Amino acid sequence: MKKLHFILASSLIFTLLFYNEDLGLNWSIFGIVQTTLICYFFQEKLSSRLHLVLVITSVLSCFAFAWYGDFASFFAMAFSIIFLQFKTQEPNLKVLQVFPLVLVNGIASLGRILMFSQYIPKRKVNNGFAKKLIAYFIIPAVFLGLFLIVYSFGSDHFSSLFTDYYLDIDAWQAFVLTALGFYISFTFWNYWIPEVCYEKNELLDNDFKEEAKTENQNSFSFLDINFERRSGEITLLLLNALLLVFIVTYNYEQFFEVVEKSKLSSATHERVNAVIFSIVMAVGVILFYFKGGFNFDKKAKTLKRLSKIWILLNGVLIVSTIIKNSEYVSFFGLTYKRLGVYAFLILAIIGLVISFIKISKQKTNAFLFNQMLWYFYGTILICSYVNWGNLITNYNIAVGKGVDAEYLRELNFNEEIYQDYFGSKPGEAEKFDYIKQRVEEKQHKSFLSKALYYEFVDVNK
Repeated sequence: MKKLHFILASSLIFTLLFYNEDLGLNWSIFGIVQTTLICYFFQEKLSSRLHLVLVITSVLSCFAFAWYGDFASFFAMAFSIIFLQFKTQEPNLKVLQVFPLVLVNGIASLGRILMFSQYIPKRKVNNGFAKKLIAYFIIPAVFLGLFLIVYSFGSDHFSSLFTDYYLDIDAWQAFVLTALGFYISFTFWNYWIPEVCYEKNELLDNDFKEEAKTENQNSFSFLDINFERRSGEITLLLLNALLLVFIVTYNYEQFFEVVEKSKLSSATHERVNAVIFSIVMAVGVILFYFKGGFNFDKKAKTLKRLSKIWILLNGVLIVSTIIKNSEYVSFFGLTYKRLGVYAFLILAIIGLVISFIKISKQKTNAFLFNQMLWYFYGTILICSYVNWGNLITNYNIAVGKGVDAEYLRELNFNEEIYQDYFGSKPGEAEKFDYIKQRVEEKQHKSFLSKALYYEFVDVNK
């Protein structure tokens, strides 16, 4: 199949799936179709374990969106299929380039659609074929049309055979969906990669080139290498001392100083924000000093040692914050934001471990970003597969914390446990009616607009 065939087939499927439908199961079917097309027509390119993993995650993410139909599962599905397409068609390019390319192609496709020669195959005109087309189709069709018009004027019953029909189609919606489907399919199957992406791809390699190992370029023109190395040692020594003092005061305030329960929330948020900025700056410091030749500088042992101590101290800070967040959860129960704090802190620990490996194994700065991209992607996948709303509701009810009917009512995918707990409580009937109405609205949607989760929810017990 040529690009045009993929584009037209995907556009037609998109229009059929979304006409007169809300967003729901149709997105999952569309995603499965794209994954199937890639696997069937480019199976010879699916040669690595990464391809197999991306095929599996693409299918699972499509099922996750079919089940939940929420933002997390949508992004997991979109990233999985885009990554699969990218690594199948451009296996040598780093996945980090996906994000700018999606943005660039989203804009460029608006003009590239008009460049027909890029995706419409050129064909030579065959005189024999043209003669047959004119003789066998065009001329008979013209005469048939003329006589249909004449006979229609002569007989009302004959005319009614062709005119007494009404095609119930929303022409404007069909046009918009066809245009949108063509745009999405065109961008997906006929994407454009600027030449600079191939030229600069080596800058995203995980390992240094041989020449880079011997080059020790200074960051500032007015400082030579020896001064910059000593500057780094002094900076990291002072930062380690400062961070050590901060950890002591931070942990004293957290675990020994009495904080009023009413102020615990704001205090926790402030400390988490401080840790977030600390970790971001910590990684920035590592990237600044170990971006090039210092990785192979035999005189930089002290600098490396101080950097590793800096990483370990930041790890201690993260562990303290995890304990504090857990204390916060024990007082007030789970929420989406508190789970998000756990997710960020775990990613921060992973980032510090990768930074430690980068220094120890003498990797490039791009190594950190290449690795973190996959961990970030894995986090999105986990978020899309787990019913967090149900988990939060179960936990809060079990521990008797954060059991607020108004809050739990607004969580997603927890209707049955909400019914079991609040259904028999006095004064909650009106709130439960809202839940019941929400589920029934989801269940009464047409098949392609459904989220399958609600088909298995029974609120009429």
